[in-house]
Amino acid sequence: MRVRGDAGGGGADFTTPPSGGVMVGPPHTADTGRYQRRDQHLVPNRLQTAAAVLLPTTLLIWHATLYGAWIVDDAAITFAYARSIAAGAGPVVQLGADPVEGYSNPAWMALHVLGSWLGLFDRGTWFGVPDYVAFPKALAIALFVVTLLGCHRAARAITARPALVTAATGVLLAANPSFVIWVVSGLENSLLVAAAVWLAALMTPAVAEGRLYEPRTAVWCGLLVALAALTRPDGLVYIAAYPVVAVLAVNRGGVARMVASIALSTAAFAVPFGAYLAWRVAVFGAWLPNTAVAKGQALPTAENLERFDELNRNLGWPYVVVVLTTIVAGLVFGAPHRRALLATAVPFLGAVTAFVVLQADWMGQYRFATPLWALGALLLSLSVARLLAVLAPRRLAMIAVVVVVAAGVASSLPEMRDDAQDFSAEPTFGVCMAAEYSGHLVNEYATALGVSGGTVFTPDLGGSSMTSRLQLVDMAGLVDATIAKFWAEKDYAGLRDHIYDRIRPTFIKADETYYFQEPGLHEDPRLARDYIAIASHTTVDGTFTDYVRLDAVADQEKLAQLRTQAETTLLPAAERVNAEPLATCGDRLVP
Repeated sequence: MRVRGDAGGGGADFTTPPSGGVMVGPPHTADTGRYQRRDQHLVPNRLQTAAAVLLPTTLLIWHATLYGAWIVDDAAITFAYARSIAAGAGPVVQLGADPVEGYSNPAWMALHVLGSWLGLFDRGTWFGVPDYVAFPKALAIALFVVTLLGCHRAARAITARPALVTAATGVLLAANPSFVIWVVSGLENSLLVAAAVWLAALMTPAVAEGRLYEPRTAVWCGLLVALAALTRPDGLVYIAAYPVVAVLAVNRGGVARMVASIALSTAAFAVPFGAYLAWRVAVFGAWLPNTAVAKGQALPTAENLERFDELNRNLGWPYVVVVLTTIVAGLVFGAPHRRALLATAVPFLGAVTAFVVLQADWMGQYRFATPLWALGALLLSLSVARLLAVLAPRRLAMIAVVVVVAAGVASSLPEMRDDAQDFSAEPTFGVCMAAEYSGHLVNEYATALGVSGGTVFTPDLGGSSMTSRLQLVDMAGLVDATIAKFWAEKDYAGLRDHIYDRIRPTFIKADETYYFQEPGLHEDPRLARDYIAIASHTTVDGTFTDYVRLDAVADQEKLAQLRTQAETTLLPAAERVNAEPLATCGDRLVP
């Protein structure tokens, strides 16, 4: 059976092979001239492609400048592990610490280890900008370019105007504060987005051209899923994408080939992911990363569906309704490229599922929605392109589609503007905050009191793990397997005993956050009995009171002097970081 593509569909000529699937067949001899002219017209124009990538990338860079040099503190946990591994100390958050998988993004961390070996990260500055800021942000921008190239590849299978689709997708993303904030935050979001989009970018043209069941396609899809899963645990959701698309694309007689391709893709995923899993068990003695144990990700319940409403409140109902209606219309009226569109829609549904299932994140601005934004923007742009192709003879209808979609997208711009301004004024707790208040400041305490070793019990492990001279005890348990177990079991009495009777930390950063208040650490009588306050300070994360253990103070006069020094010198110096949360804090983060 032969099916001709419509004028907006790239002029593909489809043949259904007896083995199943959809395959692009060579044009008939009588049609050769017409198809050759059409193919020549559709040869990707490199200048158009470059412009389609450059425009959104420039917009994203400009948007990112609103957030200055800010890097979220959790990103520096990965930086600290990368430093240790690059130095040959193994997967430890600090030299001398026990090996604990306190990171959940091994692929992202590996890029920083490589950057360190190449002298690009944790070495100094790039043209005056500290490389702990420059390297992850430059890497994120490069991966955004990679993502847009994936969008272009997918669009070529759907429309004769792939550059327009790519540019539209990129502009939607570059204008979205949630997307930009977390892409340039220092976290792994940009790598996860690139993996998810390229999974769609491989499957979409493969379906359109009948290459979905080819070994090469199956293997690359499996490897991309492995990359996503090794970038962040929720990346594992994309393991279902290739099998689902393969089933949706199958035709009569192609079941055996479909099953073989799914098995091959699964094997391609299992080799790298299984190798890392084996290494995890051998090194850490656990099947899950310690972060998963500490956070206690629970099975989804009906309450998780409320997370849809979070997105609705963020974007506005007009935007959501227009986007979903357009996507559904594109899938319904998108023949002969309906199956190809489904190859993008399936990963998008996976991203939606991951966002809904994951627990709400304290960092704000929908950190776990980044792949959802990217795949949703791509699917929206592709759907609009297909609708315009179908409505080509009806210009008024085409104009109506463009106006309605543009109006729906524009309706969210005021909210996005407010989000960008609010986050710029008060960003999520940054690496410099932790480096200053839990790192350098406590180092000064220890020096003034003559403490040569000791420990610090703190909820902020990123910047402090790169700057503290003392051993850190993680209040949240991310890099401490014992504390993680207490949190997972909600054994708060055991946690209090572990801290006050066994660890007996030299310094405590007592704060108003969940991790100190929830287990009752602030009300435990041992805090008042065994510790004495040095000073209090307020950051964007709340009010902290810094305590020192009484038996660590050999000279009460030194303690009195330290209290005065803290109020008159140390805290005012640290306040600069609190007052300028978008600024840097030194060329290197070192003790």
